[in-house]
Amino acid sequence: MGRGFLFILLLIALPAVAQIYKYTDADGNAAYSDQPPDGVTAQPVELPPLNSVEPQAPPAPASRTSTSERATSAYEVLELTGLPSTEALRANNGTFTVNVLIKPRLQGQHLFRLLLDDQSYGQPSNVTILQLVSIDRGLHSLAVQVIDGDTVVQQSPTVTFTVQRVHKP
Repeated sequence: MGRGFLFILLLIALPAVAQIYKYTDADGNAAYSDQPPDGVTAQPVELPPLNSVEPQAPPAPASRTSTSERATSAYEVLELTGLPSTEALRANNGTFTVNVLIKPRLQGQHLFRLLLDDQSYGQPSNVTILQLVSIDRGLHSLAVQVIDGDTVVQQSPTVTFTVQRVHKP
């Protein structure tokens, strides 16, 4: 093995605080040691600072707000819009649309799922305009979830509203 390789091995094996000394051995070869030999002129070797990397803390696990939904920060904004907040929603046949406001936009395989009165409504979709059909008159709650397969990624705040429609006897 070459002397340079042995020098590198010696540097790796020594603690970072050790001083390295260079001297010439009896055969005229350069030699290195962590202690200067007796009776031999040795020169301290200046070593460059060692590279080091601080370990990264693992990300904190997502806290669970219930067994079926995770509170995460995948989306900065997730809410339903297009529903009246102070008056009844007039939908004579019970059909109306709501809009999903989401930032950033829907990611990867994520889909929207509506929850009407705490029950899944319709098929999951990736569009931000969602239609509800033949909803009975009266008080209802509505929320939207972002899902990844069967996993709830995030859920919007629940909106409560009243549907007003023509009553047919």
